[in-house]
Amino acid sequence: MSSKKEGSFWLAVAVGFVLMVVLGFAPVIGPLVAGLIAGLIAGGGVWNGGKAGFLSGLLGAVILSALAIIGSTFLLGVFGLVAGLGIATALIILALYHAVLGLIGGVVGGLLR
Repeated sequence: MSSKKEGSFWLAVAVGFVLMVVLGFAPVIGPLVAGLIAGLIAGGGVWNGGKAGFLSGLLGAVILSALAIIGSTFLLGVFGLVAGLGIATALIILALYHAVLGLIGGVVGGLLR
């Protein structure tokens, strides 16, 4: 993979992640649009677009899970750690939701490009 294609792939993942955070209020449309844009930016066909959409959704959930655990532990101590782990578990389940919708959007974006 050339460095130009690799650079545009990770740029697509970053843009998809930011769009998922910004469009998080729209349950289905947000991840689909973010995956679509990531797939369009990534180029390289259906597979590359799908990977970009999937990774952007997964990255968002992992970062939010880590922030939930750290933040709740600092605010509430041991109880916060337990609550943070529960929240992180829920966020990881939601990550699959966002990742799959991002994958679908990325595949469509890869097809359109």
